[in-house]
Amino acid sequence: MWTRAFIKEKARNVLRTNYWKSFLVSFIILIALTGYNNPRTNLNYNTANNNHSFISLNIFPPFVVTTFDKISFFLASAAFFILILRVIAGYMLEVGGRKFFIKTAENDGSDLNYLGYCFKKDRYLNVLFTMLIRDIFTILWTLLLIIPGIIKSYAYNMVPYILADNPTLDYKRAIDLSIKMTDGHKWNMFVLDLSFLGWYILGFLALIVGTLFVHPYVDSTYAQLYLILRQNAIDEGITTKEELNLEYSNIYE
Repeated sequence: MWTRAFIKEKARNVLRTNYWKSFLVSFIILIALTGYNNPRTNLNYNTANNNHSFISLNIFPPFVVTTFDKISFFLASAAFFILILRVIAGYMLEVGGRKFFIKTAENDGSDLNYLGYCFKKDRYLNVLFTMLIRDIFTILWTLLLIIPGIIKSYAYNMVPYILADNPTLDYKRAIDLSIKMTDGHKWNMFVLDLSFLGWYILGFLALIVGTLFVHPYVDSTYAQLYLILRQNAIDEGITTKEELNLEYSNIYE
């Protein structure tokens, strides 16, 4: 069983050698995640807005109503554009970013070219489809109730890491493997997220910009966690090194 202290210490040791590259990749991942409301991490998420206060637009002059309609159309168009970018490019950057952090966690270099890892023809469509299905499943569970949505977001958390290892893995297998990897670990992962709360509060106190410097720590820590869950899955016969395209020895042995 892993501990928060262990994987966070490993993450800090990795960051000491390539912090600024990690910062850049984390920033790109953060941008790539724009438009994805993960109930696990989005503190502003609201499942049931039952207390809306509606104000009739009829009380405003016509030019105000027209301006409001134009602004609404612009915002809706911008949101749609961001969503499309999230699907066609954001997924690739997210999985490529996870690949970067996996490799740094394995002490196997810190090549920024990993960000383009999934844009190759034989990887692109499968990564896009698998990540899209993951997001749809998460949203559907969240629409049911917020708690199941949070639980499922943890269950699907390792999908981009699995795709980083094998971007051609079938979507059903990638999702199923993530569920099995995180089985029995979801509560500890939730507590792990809470352990970063103090850092985020400090970041907000530093004019919000400070939160950007927390993300490399979080991303590096989760890469360390993935290495452990991946090794557990191999040891338990849930997957194989061949399925995940691995040629390595257990770095924790």
